[in-house]
Amino acid sequence: MQTGPTSWAFVTVTAPPKRGDLPLPFVISDTMDPTEQVDGKFYTSKSAFRAVGRANGLTEVGNEKFAPKGRASMETVTKEKRRKTIHTAIQKFKAGVRSHSPHR
Repeated sequence: MQTGPTSWAFVTVTAPPKRGDLPLPFVISDTMDPTEQVDGKFYTSKSAFRAVGRANGLTEVGNEKFAPKGRASMETVTKEKRRKTIHTAIQKFKAGVRSHSPHR
């Protein structure tokens, strides 16, 4: 780009930042279309709808909290079975039993 009769400057063209048409694009509204809850009333507020559901012992799908799952390998029965299997394999190896894999 020419900045004067005898001077030039490099100009990098940058695109304007991408933004939506809304003034606050990351704000989630509390309003919703009228929706019936189990008490027979219609609610237009998400927070009120959820409060009624929680008060009646309901679980909103997607917000439920599951109990942590333990690993099957950490159970006592599994550990004992693993120990016995390894012990048997060691005893067979010491006795000279060698099994050859057919995949070799």
